[in-house]
Amino acid sequence: MGKCSGRCTLVGICCLQLAAALQRQIFDFLGYQWAPILANFMHIMAVILGIFGTLHYRSRYLIMYSVWLALWVAWNAFIICFYLEVGHLSQHRDLIMNFNTSLHRSWWMENGPGCLVTPVRGPPLSLADHHMVTVTGCLLDYPYIEALSSALQIFLAVSVEETYTNISRWLPSRIL
Repeated sequence: MGKCSGRCTLVGICCLQLAAALQRQIFDFLGYQWAPILANFMHIMAVILGIFGTLHYRSRYLIMYSVWLALWVAWNAFIICFYLEVGHLSQHRDLIMNFNTSLHRSWWMENGPGCLVTPVRGPPLSLADHHMVTVTGCLLDYPYIEALSSALQIFLAVSVEETYTNISRWLPSRIL
């Protein structure tokens, strides 16, 4: 049985990264979180270019992908800090994730594992795009789900960088 080469490993991790980004994109669309939707879309495009660069020995694509991964790690670190309310960030006060266009929150807020959603009667003039609910009984609260999703993205990005660093000395000179 053959061993997977460094390129094969890099493409495999990129495919995992692509699958995780697509999953995250779907749930961000369900929650109308426009900033993460835009970031995820750019990440999906960068991963596709990274896979292409890996398969076809295109150094410019790989350099662009490496730079993007540094930005992607920073974005995901911000997401973790945002949902865990580190420092002065507050997900209840700041509407950064949806560009202040609506009061939508994370899809996981009402649809997390084990969550029981109870509608609350609000004033008759409440905003049409934000229904008032009480969420109880969640096995894992939505800030932790969002933080774990971002932590997975950081882990995959660091894995790609580590794999690329390990195989870069074995790549043909035309790629470097």
